[in-house]
Amino acid sequence: MAQLRVSLFLSIHIALLASLCFADDPYVFYDFKLSYITVSPLGVPQQVIAVNGAFPGPVVNATTNYNVAINVHNQLDENLLMTWPGIQMRRNSWQDGVLGTNCPIHPKRNFTYQFQVKDQIGSFFYFPSLNFQRASGGFGPIIINNRNIIAIPFGQPDGDVVIMIGDWYTRNHTALRTTLDSGEDLGMPDGVLINGRGPYRYNTTLVPDGIEYETINVDPGKTYRFRVHNVGISTSLNFRIQGHNLLLVETEGYYTTQQNFSSFDIHVGQSYSFLVTMDQNATTDYYIVASARFVNESVWERVTGVAILHYSNSKGPATGPLPVPPSDIYNQWSAMSQPRAIRQNTTASGARPNPQGSFHYGSINVTDTYVLQSFPPVTIEGKLRATLNGISFVNPDTPIRLADLHNVKGAYKLDFPNKPLNRTPRVDRSVINATYKGFIEVILQNNDTRMQSFHMDGYAFFVVGMDFGVWTENSRNNYNKWDAISRCTTEVYPGAWTAVLISLDNVGVWNLRVENLDRWYLGQETYIRITNPEENGDTEMAPPANVLYCGALQSLQKESQSSSAKTLLSGNSKLLTILVVTILASIFTFS
Repeated sequence: MAQLRVSLFLSIHIALLASLCFADDPYVFYDFKLSYITVSPLGVPQQVIAVNGAFPGPVVNATTNYNVAINVHNQLDENLLMTWPGIQMRRNSWQDGVLGTNCPIHPKRNFTYQFQVKDQIGSFFYFPSLNFQRASGGFGPIIINNRNIIAIPFGQPDGDVVIMIGDWYTRNHTALRTTLDSGEDLGMPDGVLINGRGPYRYNTTLVPDGIEYETINVDPGKTYRFRVHNVGISTSLNFRIQGHNLLLVETEGYYTTQQNFSSFDIHVGQSYSFLVTMDQNATTDYYIVASARFVNESVWERVTGVAILHYSNSKGPATGPLPVPPSDIYNQWSAMSQPRAIRQNTTASGARPNPQGSFHYGSINVTDTYVLQSFPPVTIEGKLRATLNGISFVNPDTPIRLADLHNVKGAYKLDFPNKPLNRTPRVDRSVINATYKGFIEVILQNNDTRMQSFHMDGYAFFVVGMDFGVWTENSRNNYNKWDAISRCTTEVYPGAWTAVLISLDNVGVWNLRVENLDRWYLGQETYIRITNPEENGDTEMAPPANVLYCGALQSLQKESQSSSAKTLLSGNSKLLTILVVTILASIFTFS
């Protein structure tokens, strides 16, 4: 009977989860408990955010078109939201996990995210989106595998290796927030972590003894897929493996033409996949390095992450100097040639940009152009703020789409300017009012002094051009109109611009932001609101049964802010049928 009770419990749990499917596709379920733990990645004990006790968090592993349910338990002492950048949440911005679309999960409460990875493959990561929390962790990888019937455009790797790199401070996110709130810059990071661990002691002066470092174990002659994510705060990093080439094959869900690189620049929020063949002799181990880019390297020397690539037949530890980084620090024109060289693999059978046919983007007429200009932070109303087109965004008390559905007036404004205006910078809740099925051109003009990464939720965009100077209409003459890479996060060099094209077929409210956490925290973001005036339920899902309410709609929130079986069962006769059938099957199995 004990075995029967266990089976019944598991079967009921699985049956409940079946309600989270949006079709008859399979599903996967995860239970995430976010809490504080104490670790010492750089030799100094500090509080970090762990997922299920792990730092970084566990991998979310799914396959194209699978449904994913992640029950997030907030065991922190402040509000929480989890976001899934690169996962397009087709028709379902309710699951996006940012303040413009979701009310926060309060401490000691939980919320179940439910979404489908529709028509997607590739390498992504998740993280907490509120209160600068990513600076303390809470992040982890997402892998979306191809279905078996869809061949990948390269030989099946012998293994998968996830590498999460990022700049790191020994101060936690609350202390870093306080620094920004006081109008100060965060200053140089204390180091770079690789998979949550500090550097191998390659230099006895720069690296203290006793640091726990990451080791990647491999076998000679085999080829591995390295999925590398920059989950840091604000520092662009150069990634390289001593003595080994990096064969680029994928970026944020889209296959690229295959090119070999000795090292690769990965900016904040970006994800890449490389094939790496273990074709070196094993006289020693090899260094894996992630070092700060576009900085004075003699000053920033400590901001270097070092892990070890260990062959199974290695004869000794890695020794000697690190492999040298690119030498074009003062020639960013040369550095820009690398992202310009990334091309879409137009013959691959994997995921294609949505909507179908939009990969012929070069022949589609642009319906609107938005020039988004960023500057270094300025003081607005006595506080340091960062802006886009002179507006520093403040999140509404009531999420935008909920405000629409419940006719909450004044929650936000649909007046975001489509170009910079000659006016005093201001704090506002201005949102871009976009047209459903439009095809827009967005120019990201970086007049800041540092490298920036821009990201858009709910979409991938075509990166058609980038150059130094000020964008003009004549810049379009140099756009790549055939095989530009499709991705969700792009770099914008200081004193330069990047142009992207976006096909607006995904109804909802979607965050457009800079991924550099300090600038994002200071207000460098907005939202794009896309609604279908003829909506009948086909292009946008209704709010989920467990939707959270706040702001002007706080009175609608039930007393218990938890996803429960009762909530999921409510009004769901199909689920009830599944539940009964599953329980009966379990009984007969153990009778």
